[in-house]
Amino acid sequence: MPINTLDSMAQVLDSMENAVKLRNQARAERRAEEAEQAKKAFQEKLLAAAATKTELDSIASKAKGSHDAVLRDQLMGLMMAGF
Repeated sequence: MPINTLDSMAQVLDSMENAVKLRNQARAERRAEEAEQAKKAFQEKLLAAAATKTELDSIASKAKGSHDAVLRDQLMGLMMAGF
């Protein structure tokens, strides 16, 4: 084979190798971006869940406080009635 043909084949192979490397690099970058987005979405869900839990705890505390106040008022009423 003439040297020009071998050089041309080597250039084609190098070009193909570079294309494969670039494609793999692009895929890796895309997967990294998707993983980062999934991580952010998960963290947002965790924050939302924590906020919801805090809100529910606050509502439960208020309800318990109201219940305790009702019991206290009933006890005071019974004590004043002489029971």
